[in-house]
Amino acid sequence: MSKMNQQEYSFESEPDAVLIGAGIMSATLATLLKQLEPDISIEIFERLDAVAAESSDAWNNAGTGHSAFCELNYTPELPDGTIDTSKAVQIAESFEISKQFWASMVQSGFICPPKNFIHTIPHMSFVWGDKNAEYLKKRYEALTKNPLFKGMQFSDDPEVLKKWIPLVMEGRNSSQKVAATRMDIGTDVNFGSLTRCMFGKLRELPGVSLNFCNEARRLKQDKDGLWHIKFKDTLTGKKREVKAKFVFIGAGGGSLPLLLKSGIKEGKGFGGFPVSGQWLVCTDPGIIKRHHAKVYGKAEAGSPPMSVPHLDTRIINGKTALLFGPYAGFSTKFLKQGSFLDLILSLRISNIIPMIAAGLANIPLTRYLIGQVRQSQDDRLNALKEYYPEAKPADWKLEVAGQRVQVIKKDSKKGGILEFGTEVVSEADGSLAALLGASPGASTAVSIMLGLLKRCFKDRYDSKEWQDKLKKMIPSFGQSLNDHPGLCFELRNWTGQVLKLKNIPREEMTEV
Repeated sequence: MSKMNQQEYSFESEPDAVLIGAGIMSATLATLLKQLEPDISIEIFERLDAVAAESSDAWNNAGTGHSAFCELNYTPELPDGTIDTSKAVQIAESFEISKQFWASMVQSGFICPPKNFIHTIPHMSFVWGDKNAEYLKKRYEALTKNPLFKGMQFSDDPEVLKKWIPLVMEGRNSSQKVAATRMDIGTDVNFGSLTRCMFGKLRELPGVSLNFCNEARRLKQDKDGLWHIKFKDTLTGKKREVKAKFVFIGAGGGSLPLLLKSGIKEGKGFGGFPVSGQWLVCTDPGIIKRHHAKVYGKAEAGSPPMSVPHLDTRIINGKTALLFGPYAGFSTKFLKQGSFLDLILSLRISNIIPMIAAGLANIPLTRYLIGQVRQSQDDRLNALKEYYPEAKPADWKLEVAGQRVQVIKKDSKKGGILEFGTEVVSEADGSLAALLGASPGASTAVSIMLGLLKRCFKDRYDSKEWQDKLKKMIPSFGQSLNDHPGLCFELRNWTGQVLKLKNIPREEMTEV
């Protein structure tokens, strides 16, 4: 380090781990690490002045409690007419793992009462038209062969649907073919509240420090394998450098620029395509009371997964809210409170070709986003009326949602591809990992962080000590609930009791 840099930066700490970003991913990772290794020292750095202020915040999060019960984009119809359920099963399994972990933390007193962050809300899929109704029935038949989806109901009877979702059915053309599925054990999760709860406890533990208004500027690994991370205090301008054996970049849309700054070869070729969002939020308490479900429809052709339309009941800050959307848009920002230069500054020689190739291959997406940006209030209301025919503009207001960055990665055949989902990119030695992408994201945070631990802390992860602790926190650890219907029922019953959630009766959880 040059003399100038020695004067500019001061060494203030050398923790075992540095976590960049104070969202649900860092909260989950820090909690797991402190449960597994109580003596580990962790410093968390957040560029804003509060935890969960970006993607994890309830108003910014496009999906809550993703468990694949109602999200149709997780069950594509294949060319031969069959339904691919593999991704839906994987996501449902991952969400059960999250629930087990949260239940364990509630029982141990580590996190706050469940009423603060999770509630039972039925998950429904709703479609119209003969072709879509046929698809939904095939989806229902395919999913219910799996224990994780036992208890799902299907109906194309308008009278039944009027009882399930009165707002959706009132004023609808009686000649229109409609169909829906319903899963009564669906949930609404306020990940902002859960994140704040986790960090509230973490801050009380020895060896954990949470630093606000600190923006990571540079990352570099020295010859001994230690990472040098340089931060700037956004309020005072003070600069500091921290050295750490392990770095996790969980900064939402801000993860990609930091991954690129790290210079690790595994990050070369990655790019990002930012997508913004908006919600219509209901302002009439009477309307809000009459709808109690998360009703998902089919996405428009070319739209990103985060833009699957849904009429969504949520519990935010203890109050019931009703949202419709999200309406997608384009912004060059990677974070809601980011810079318009984010996209330009993320360009590298290694990712320009993949980004161009992905852009050319996804022209329908570009057209879709342009169309969304150009929408008027009447256009948005017309989209809402497809789910709530009697909607009136006076009862709804427009709110800005969060930013998402869809991953673009190298592809040997296509040059570059747009990835929908989450991806962990880690250095070969396991000393640095970055989380990229969006949906299903927060709902599968525990599974994602377990995968990270396996890659980055392999020796400790494989040890009997860690394995025993993981099995205690996550009773199904190492087993597939979808392959063990009895275990699936038992653990859902346990998590339901601890988290105060609705359960499926035993008689519906039969062997497949």
